[in-house]
Amino acid sequence: MKHLAILFAAALPAIAGDISSIPFKTIDGKETSLAAYKGKVVLVVNTASKCGLTPQYEGLEGLQKKYADKGFTVIGFPCNDFNGQEPGTAEEIVTFCKTKYDVSFPLMEKIHVKGEEQHPLYTALTGKDGVFPGDVKWNFGKFLISKDGKAIARFEPRQAPDSPELTAAIEKASAE
Repeated sequence: MKHLAILFAAALPAIAGDISSIPFKTIDGKETSLAAYKGKVVLVVNTASKCGLTPQYEGLEGLQKKYADKGFTVIGFPCNDFNGQEPGTAEEIVTFCKTKYDVSFPLMEKIHVKGEEQHPLYTALTGKDGVFPGDVKWNFGKFLISKDGKAIARFEPRQAPDSPELTAAIEKASAE
């Protein structure tokens, strides 16, 4: 019961639209939240290293490099919810991302984006009372978060990171 109360309390800000205070951990285990990125536009992405969409890491890193100077960052949340396509340890995930795709954007601790163990951030994003209700369909689902910590757009897994729709949304949010 206490665990549910903590999860509910963590999701309360999301009900008001601000999801920045929902806690999560970096891939090396440090506590953080989207509040650490306040003032930046953030693209939250559930990632996997053994998926047909894994080459999207290249496009995500391209966005990171292109828009970092404009107050933007990608944040990767490794996830093993879809056919076990992210089985690695934190160290293996970091090594893969750095050596294969030269990823410079922050990676977080592996989480669940759906199901009974769904992380509160994803409950706030996709739960029945979430900003964008409906389960994440696969790896590389994307959520754009505004500078003030509100989810403003959702992009499905097959939407390429460099698609005109996604880059236009980043540019618009960065200009606001």
